[in-house]
Amino acid sequence: MALGMDRRNGQRRWYWQKQKQKPYVDFMQKNYPPHFGYQDFAPQFTAEFFDAKEWTDIFASSGAKYIVLTTKHHEGYTLWGSKNSWNWNAVDVGPKRDLVGEVASAIRSYSDLRLGLYHSLFEWFNPLFEQDAANLFTTDYFPNSKTLPELYELVVKYKPEVLWSDGDGDAPDTYWNSTGFLAWLYNDSPVRDTVVTNDRWGLDTICKHGGYYTCADRYQPGHLLKHKWENCMTIDTKSWGYRRNAPLRDYLTIEQLVAALVETVSCGGNLLLNVGPTHDGRISPIFEERLRQMGSWLKVNGEAIYNTTAWRAQKDNVTSNLWYTSRPKEKAVFAILLELPKNGSVILSEPVVTQGLTQVELLGYGLLHWEPVKPSGLQIFLPQLSFSQMPCQWAWTLKLTGAT
Repeated sequence: MALGMDRRNGQRRWYWQKQKQKPYVDFMQKNYPPHFGYQDFAPQFTAEFFDAKEWTDIFASSGAKYIVLTTKHHEGYTLWGSKNSWNWNAVDVGPKRDLVGEVASAIRSYSDLRLGLYHSLFEWFNPLFEQDAANLFTTDYFPNSKTLPELYELVVKYKPEVLWSDGDGDAPDTYWNSTGFLAWLYNDSPVRDTVVTNDRWGLDTICKHGGYYTCADRYQPGHLLKHKWENCMTIDTKSWGYRRNAPLRDYLTIEQLVAALVETVSCGGNLLLNVGPTHDGRISPIFEERLRQMGSWLKVNGEAIYNTTAWRAQKDNVTSNLWYTSRPKEKAVFAILLELPKNGSVILSEPVVTQGLTQVELLGYGLLHWEPVKPSGLQIFLPQLSFSQMPCQWAWTLKLTGAT
């Protein structure tokens, strides 16, 4: 499991100024003075309550193993004092702080989390990119003067172990010189021995080329992939950024988030769970609650998630909402129930079991009684526990040893 922090409210600029969607145009006309531009929002990004150490505590408590911070989204504003984004960065305007540096330092000082950095290749309204696009990308003014210098700067200065690229702007990887940059990253950069990259390095590279695939936002194939992949999804189902007017119904419940994690890991993926901080630097209580809930679930069930591999079956063919993971070296198979059966027992049709050899354990509780069933599988009898006696509240893991 990983954690993504986003500041993608620039997306609303696209809806407002480019697509001119009526709700956004009307909102701006009603609430802001005439001629108010997107750049006028920058001084309102204050981050006065931002505390990287506090954020690190929240991230670590979630059970995450790496985090990915959005250093620049498609509107071009950088969260560090980029030499290539004069007066459009968090040091020159807004917080007047190097937010990337503060996060990187806190992550490394107060946790075992790995640092990942998100960076958008293109920028919606940059005139150099617009000029290159008008030339059908036969010119490369923008990547040579903006994107590539920023990428080199990020890697050399902050040494991320995950580099999360995005936003090709419908331009091919040759325009971005992606292969040239990646060759340097993997062979000569200060993180060449540890860095991992995704698959968004130019038009048509997604889900085809990369250390791991992302394929699409909120990608959930429902079956095993041959290549390592990541499900990048949001707690707020309608936004990657923070929404002041978001109703409770738009936030995924902890049950839904645990289910997404279980299905993702069962199918061989990692989960990158996005939260959108506020303009003043806070992680809102509902995001914090979800993250800490995820961490409490992983304290009991993490054995079925961390350092596991996909099993020969991803989900059970008889019992619904039941997903499998495995640890081959330990000869352990994990069956994760997203719902408790009403009759006090559950049938697992996939495992091949042997009486006298196979053992079944409910993580956080202990060994359980089971019986074989025909034509294959086993019936496991669950303990009758009160709510307070349950090892966890949202999904339950059965660990099988001596089964194939």
